[in-house]
Amino acid sequence: MNGARAAELAANLARVEERVTRACVTAGRAREEVTLVVVTKTYPAEDVRLLAGLGVRHVAENRDQEAAAKAAACADLPLKWHFVGQLQTNKARSVVRYADYVHSVDRVRLVSALSSAVVNAGRAPLKCFVQVALEKEEGAAGAEDGPGRGGAPPGGAAAVAAAVTEAPGLELAGVMTVAPLSGPYAGAPAAAFARLVNLARDLRRVDPAATMVSAGMSGDLEEAIAAGATHVRVGTAVLGVRPALR
Repeated sequence: MNGARAAELAANLARVEERVTRACVTAGRAREEVTLVVVTKTYPAEDVRLLAGLGVRHVAENRDQEAAAKAAACADLPLKWHFVGQLQTNKARSVVRYADYVHSVDRVRLVSALSSAVVNAGRAPLKCFVQVALEKEEGAAGAEDGPGRGGAPPGGAAAVAAAVTEAPGLELAGVMTVAPLSGPYAGAPAAAFARLVNLARDLRRVDPAATMVSAGMSGDLEEAIAAGATHVRVGTAVLGVRPALR
């Protein structure tokens, strides 16, 4: 079974790599400018091991309980762990034990919790992306009370970024978004990612070293790379369609 799964993952990974490479060529960018982050949520640690054997070095999770267990089981592998889900402040202490990057920093209170946890752990600085919710663009219908997803409104991203740069133990990596399902950018990932890249340029006034842009998933990685994404978060296209949650 392991052999069959390894072959399946290898074929999927090769197809995604071809897509990323083609998108880079189309955008006139070097392949090395884009980091592929494989989102392994709901899949077992054994799949992470197989992916590591295929050369994957960046993996992501969106739930702390699953991520903590999986990172512990794969602690011997040369991996960088990315946390990409909504993060409650009471999970900060756990997340900083394994994460190298957190993509979902969206409020000053969370910045404070992460900073305290990193300092108490005595670990290397944690790289933080400010998550921006483009559906909360000023003037958009429902901008103030949109459902579900986390993320700072575009107008509030600079304040969160400034808090990260001032917080001990944290480094501002850049910005992150998920293509919106509502608001002015719904169904328009190219426009959404272009807006994010413009915000990223603005935030580099806060920290010129914050050059990373996390955008694009299995269905829209080409649009993200065309806009300037440095990190694409791909799950389904590599690991397969996840079973529906019951």
